[in-house]
Amino acid sequence: MTINTIDSRRVECVVRTSDQLGETPLWCERSNKLWWLDIEKPKLQSLDTATGRHDIQDFPEATYVGSQVLTKSGGHLLARDLDLLLRAEDGRLQPFVTVERGVDNRLNDGRVDRWGRLWIGTMDNELHRPNGGLYRVDATGGVEKLFGDVIVSNGIAFSPDGRRFHFTDTRRYISYVFDMDPEDGEISGRRVFADYSATGDRPDGACFDADGGLWTAFFAGGRVVRYAPDGSIDTVVPLPTTNPTCVCFGGPDYGTLYITTAAKFLSVEQRDKEPLAGAVFAVEGLAQGLPENRFGI
Repeated sequence: MTINTIDSRRVECVVRTSDQLGETPLWCERSNKLWWLDIEKPKLQSLDTATGRHDIQDFPEATYVGSQVLTKSGGHLLARDLDLLLRAEDGRLQPFVTVERGVDNRLNDGRVDRWGRLWIGTMDNELHRPNGGLYRVDATGGVEKLFGDVIVSNGIAFSPDGRRFHFTDTRRYISYVFDMDPEDGEISGRRVFADYSATGDRPDGACFDADGGLWTAFFAGGRVVRYAPDGSIDTVVPLPTTNPTCVCFGGPDYGTLYITTAAKFLSVEQRDKEPLAGAVFAVEGLAQGLPENRFGI
């Protein structure tokens, strides 16, 4: 298969932030805003793409805010350290549930399935111990551990037909795929989808397009790739910064690919060469995206 490498001039910087660890972009069709996080300088951010307004809510009491999802009520569910918090539309917070206790972990990547359940992973704060796991959280606050032995949970994504579940352990350099029952959402048949253990490439956040293509950001790899449904790479998007972290589709027609990035781990010399490290980027017209599922509360 021929790989389509996108002209770098199509990659537009839409918010020139300097996020330490920008992550988890989501498009909200109700507010017509892009939402994303800086995990390590904890803040929730939004961009009104019609006006260019960039709003920030800081979380000075948190060490990390690891991920976010939209809720059916119109707010957010935020992962602060090892706790999940409900955020109302006016920014007020209330505790929801604690996912883990007694381990040197934090919550990381998460996404909501078509049944309104959150699938979220934990990760080792030292980035090398297999302390983490994958959890499923329902609207009642019920927490179910699906598996452990994970270093850094990432790349959680559900295929549009509801038949595939994807998960990545970034610090094992491996992405996995599971069979997913489209009737009840149970997963089985775990197998390797892409193995980069020989090269040390780091697959990070991911999302699907409407045609079943999986878009994945490669941290420290300076690129986003699309995997066709057969698992082959058919598109590469080169970026002007080393650390893309996560992707989503947005805009009123879901035709824009948004990409968050990080300044984390870059040397002073690298930062001088990459003035856009930590910014948010967009590329138009690569594929048709889908609305995000919302947590059932």
